[in-house]
Amino acid sequence: MTVRCSALFLVLCLGISAEGLVAPASAQAPSGQWVMPRTVDGHADLQGNWSNSTLTPLQRPAGQEAVLSWEEAHAIEQGRAEIVIAKAQPSDPDRPPPEAGGTFPICIDSATGCYNEVYTDRGRRVAVVNGEPRSSLITFPSDGRLPTWTPRALREMERFSEFNGQFGEYDHPEVRPLAERCLMSFNSSAGPPMVPNYWYNNNYTIVQTADHVMIMAEMVHDVRIIRLVDGLRLPPHIRPWMGDSWGHWEGDVLVVETTNFHPLQRYLGAASDDLKVIERFSRVDEETILYEFTIDDPVTYSEPWGGQIPMRAMDDQLFEYACHEGNYSLSNVLSGARYQERVEAEGSQD
Repeated sequence: MTVRCSALFLVLCLGISAEGLVAPASAQAPSGQWVMPRTVDGHADLQGNWSNSTLTPLQRPAGQEAVLSWEEAHAIEQGRAEIVIAKAQPSDPDRPPPEAGGTFPICIDSATGCYNEVYTDRGRRVAVVNGEPRSSLITFPSDGRLPTWTPRALREMERFSEFNGQFGEYDHPEVRPLAERCLMSFNSSAGPPMVPNYWYNNNYTIVQTADHVMIMAEMVHDVRIIRLVDGLRLPPHIRPWMGDSWGHWEGDVLVVETTNFHPLQRYLGAASDDLKVIERFSRVDEETILYEFTIDDPVTYSEPWGGQIPMRAMDDQLFEYACHEGNYSLSNVLSGARYQERVEAEGSQD
């Protein structure tokens, strides 16, 4: 991370605890050239701690070429470094409180600010793939942007919004976002697809055995178990968080296919029963795994789409994101809403 709190400070502020995990081993030929590290069963060794934090946005900005010049990439990285230095300064103890009613992102980006850069790690580098600094993580369609939604998807989203519209924003926990309820990691950190959240904790631990791969996301400590052996797939009506993942090796590339997504696990609108995500993990050097993903959901999108994200080896520890444990925020949110309702009811009676 660009700026990290001490473990004690994080425990006090965020309610998390440190847990050390092992970084990947490297392998070198006698000549000093890097060679693929392998597990005892001969497969490419993907194990260790990795990060996919990046300054490269998911979608390509309008008018931008797919590949940045090195000058453009340096300017982006330098600009971000200057922001980090400026915003990591100690907060003014005499600053006024944030404006009432500010939401989480607004509060962060406001002039007063609830959080400074000590808490965040949005990334320090532009994503570089095959020696090219990329302007977007999406590589297809060719414009680097999400394809259009299908008419059926638009109807489904409208129906979904109408259903939710019958409830108040704070009527009960089920209408609050999954991340706020600590059910799933923010954005799509755990995936699939495993996409950076552009905020913090974009870190992962990968552990392999002969017949399974475990990927733990630091965000909400979500854990995916990918099976590598033949077996029965889940029936269509069983849809767990993060879906049903099966992997196989194509040479040194781990290929994972995931179906049976939970209907509430919506990533950029993709949530139909036909959603399928294909992931490819390629160890390209000592410090990098190239992560590639394809989203195929013909009910939601006019065409498949996907991209490439470099995952960099990290020597730092991952921290337990104890989201549920000791979390009083959600109960306070709902209690506050009930208090407001009582005040309004008493006022109408008067």
